[in-house]
Amino acid sequence: MPHQGEILQEAIKNSGISITRIVDELGITRPTIYRKFKDETVDYSFVKRIGEIINHDFSDEITSVQQSVLPFVTTVQKNPIVNSVTPRVTQTLNTDADLSKQLLALQTKYIALLEAYNELLLRVYGPK
Repeated sequence: MPHQGEILQEAIKNSGISITRIVDELGITRPTIYRKFKDETVDYSFVKRIGEIINHDFSDEITSVQQSVLPFVTTVQKNPIVNSVTPRVTQTLNTDADLSKQLLALQTKYIALLEAYNELLLRVYGPK
């Protein structure tokens, strides 16, 4: 099954609208959109903006289940402890895994913020 970036790429290709037009309307660079095509999960607002440009509804291809695993959505799931003999070990392992996921989510947000900042700098000051 294709991931969200591939779904976006295919929809754009089928729309007949050029990548140049899309990146111009979004105010991003071509390398940025090509990086988005490689992402397994794509920000909902980005998907919505592309859908508006190409007149495409992504609600069938990108489901709410897929959206819930996006990097900016942080959900903490606690598993019930079945064995009362080892609750500390089980809880510590789950906490470490949750912290790793949260750290990865923050890292992804930080990279997205840096990319947006760089694009803003390019729009304001232009290329070097």
